[in-house]
Amino acid sequence: MRNRRAAGWTLPADRWAAGRAAARIIAAVRGWGYEHPGDESIGRSVALLVGAGVTDGGKRVSVHAADQDDLILIVVLSHRAGPAPDDDAFLKRIAAVSGSASCGSDAAEDGRRVWTLPDTRPRRSPGAASAAGGSGRD
Repeated sequence: MRNRRAAGWTLPADRWAAGRAAARIIAAVRGWGYEHPGDESIGRSVALLVGAGVTDGGKRVSVHAADQDDLILIVVLSHRAGPAPDDDAFLKRIAAVSGSASCGSDAAEDGRRVWTLPDTRPRRSPGAASAAGGSGRD
């Protein structure tokens, strides 16, 4: 993983895992100098990802974060082998979190991986382009 920062933790798969993971990821992302997306968006994304990992029924979840090209990758591994459940509704909830650029899920021998890519660039308001310089015509 050249030219990117990364952090990871393994946590017990219990009802406190999402809160602990969110706090750690927010601290890492802020330590890397990112201001966007907001703590609430990161916390919501992490809660959904960790919640999915805990629901899979394993004893632990692994939580990883990395950055590259104005995106943050947040991945949770459930450590529970087996087929991933139908995730259409789950993926729609992750995609709906403010700042989410992409998300996904897959099953591997070591468990289900769920991930999201929050965009670190601030969202521009719809009128920002016209207020900043008009249409570009003289």
